[in-house]
Amino acid sequence: MSKYVLLQEAKKCIGCHACEVACKANKELPPGPRLCQVMEVGPRMTGDLARSSHIFMPCYHCEKPWCIPACPTGAMQRRESDGIVYVDESLCVGCKACISACPWGAPQWYKAARKGKVVKCDYCMDRIDQGLQPACVTVCITGCLHFGEANEIEPVRRQHYAKTLAAAELGD
Repeated sequence: MSKYVLLQEAKKCIGCHACEVACKANKELPPGPRLCQVMEVGPRMTGDLARSSHIFMPCYHCEKPWCIPACPTGAMQRRESDGIVYVDESLCVGCKACISACPWGAPQWYKAARKGKVVKCDYCMDRIDQGLQPACVTVCITGCLHFGEANEIEPVRRQHYAKTLAAAELGD
């Protein structure tokens, strides 16, 4: 399992896509591949109002990632130190086996400047190694994204869940 967790408080997300833009800027990606995605769910009627929710979809850095064994060249790797799943671009031949294997759509095809390689969310491991947060988290204007070690984020997740249950009981 990854040492790190990226948590979204969906009720706070307004769907501004700043996280996607920051990710692309950090990885110098053009239009096309989206290493994290904000997916709109809805609209649905809540009383007399139409409402939408926004779900943040990064790579989940699975405990047993399907993309790693699917990769015939070993380009899809997992860092032993923290469990981050990443692409070693020098080994990627662009076969897209990892794209087919991932149920979440995390690996993305990047045909342009990188000459047909796969890219994916790596929690901005270059930034993490410097003691920084992933780019997506740093630009979130509503503070709905939280990143950290699993034992640090678990209390945040529990608090968020408790607030959600309390609001549901009160009819919010």
